[in-house]
Amino acid sequence: MDKELILIGGGGHCRSVIDAAVSAGMKIRGVLDMPERIGTMVSGYPVIGTDEDIPSFVNDCEFVITLGAIENPVPRERLHERVKEAGGTLARVVASTAFVSPYAKIGEGSVVLHQAVVNSSAVVGDSVIINTGAIVEHDSEVGDYTHVSTGAKINGACCVGRRCFIGSGATLVQCTNVGDDVFVGAGSLVAKDALSAGSYIGYPARKVK
Repeated sequence: MDKELILIGGGGHCRSVIDAAVSAGMKIRGVLDMPERIGTMVSGYPVIGTDEDIPSFVNDCEFVITLGAIENPVPRERLHERVKEAGGTLARVVASTAFVSPYAKIGEGSVVLHQAVVNSSAVVGDSVIINTGAIVEHDSEVGDYTHVSTGAKINGACCVGRRCFIGSGATLVQCTNVGDDVFVGAGSLVAKDALSAGSYIGYPARKVK
């Protein structure tokens, strides 16, 4: 029998993950959030504790980190590590309307939201967000804790590092490499490698302070 989900973080991204999980037939126990939110509801599911309560659920639930990661992915990374240190398991969530090739690999704790596509031989790391309508093409790699935002396109044979943010509608030209801790602005075109950490914005994208 599949275990119920515990979602960690009760904001807007949590609501999107709830929609995806329910569409995939997954069962949700509840949400962990700030102490003052205990007893409130998120899309019909109760806030039942805080991240201090993670050890209480490791035996009969699986976890998904449902904090967004627009400006700072570090809290997502720390929560992922906290679940693992407590002996917990992180679930993969793939919305019913998403397509993930049987030849692709999706890491633990990652979510693929509605209308997203992960094509053949793509490799998606741990606790990655592939947001609504995003595309990860064949033979591309997306590193741990990265957020590929709504409608973004990572074309074939690209490599995206850890803790990156690829903004809404951004495009990576095929065979482009993006280093760790890179922020790509919405609508930007990454036409050549962006290897050093920082923000890249524009069409084509250039590094900015």
